[in-house]
Amino acid sequence: MTMAEPLRSRRARRLGALAVGLGGLGAVTLLAASPLVRLPVGGGPLTAGGGPLTAGGGPLTAGGGPLTAGGGPLTAVRSTAPGPDSTGGARLSAAAGRGTADRELTATFRPDPNAVEMPLDYRNQPYDHRFTFVRIRFEPPFYRRGPFYWDLDLKWNHDYPWGEQNFTRILDAYTSVTVNEDGSDIRSLNEPELFFRPFAYLCEVGFWHPSDQEAENLRAWLLKGGFLVVDDFVQPPQLQNFLRQMERVLPGYDAVRLEVSHPIFDSFFHIETLDFEHIGRPDLVPVYYGWFENDDPSERLMIVANYNHDIGDYWEWSGSGYWPVALTNEAFKLGVNYVIYGMTH
Repeated sequence: MTMAEPLRSRRARRLGALAVGLGGLGAVTLLAASPLVRLPVGGGPLTAGGGPLTAGGGPLTAGGGPLTAGGGPLTAVRSTAPGPDSTGGARLSAAAGRGTADRELTATFRPDPNAVEMPLDYRNQPYDHRFTFVRIRFEPPFYRRGPFYWDLDLKWNHDYPWGEQNFTRILDAYTSVTVNEDGSDIRSLNEPELFFRPFAYLCEVGFWHPSDQEAENLRAWLLKGGFLVVDDFVQPPQLQNFLRQMERVLPGYDAVRLEVSHPIFDSFFHIETLDFEHIGRPDLVPVYYGWFENDDPSERLMIVANYNHDIGDYWEWSGSGYWPVALTNEAFKLGVNYVIYGMTH
């Protein structure tokens, strides 16, 4: 999302900011309106349900057994009995008049044999116990040269790799999550290795058109326990495309507008308001949508979607002076809360 300055000029600013390195990022202080809440640094690991929380120390599980990437089809099953909307938010549906899900939702992971992926030069991280940031790649309907990594505008590569680099530094500095400082992953929905990562980031979904098998693969990952952050899509046409694709990923499930009272906005930082005004684009009012397990807002949130927002852009440009610290702080706080919620639910 370009909000105030031509991309070519913005790229020049970014390259200048990179030379500053971590010292420049130190200017981002994550000032909060309320006292800073920190996880214990020396008092033991972050826990969920009484046991240690490992960011990557074991594969996603369903029914008590490990999810294996090479031992046969990966199948997920969830019942979909609808529940009350406890968030106070409105529901969105891509199909007018459709009710909530009323059948068992299943998915089996299989690589799409028809997938064609552009060869790109990047290195994914070997699996270990550390939290590794994962960016989902997809083949856009069109692409062109642009001021992004690989000098290509592939949509999904916006803010890469500087956004995740800056964000994981903040995550490492302010929480006790063991963060992979060696790099991040890029994974398509056809890679079984995605199932060893419980957290993923997907951007520019206004241009996202997964195949039927890719949609089912994402459904399998979500039902196995994955948590997805969707970012960087603006205005009704992009929202409508995203809702159409989500109807294929989670058929019968509605998007629920999240209010600030939802636990995700209090999972680490206490976020008091969701009001956010983009400099130069006051017409873009951020709205946060969620998809819940079993289409029931009282259960686990599986997806949070930042509509009319682009927290990845604020991550990327933090410490450069391009965006005010107050705005980049809020974007970092949302990201940290998303990780902590996703890793503890």
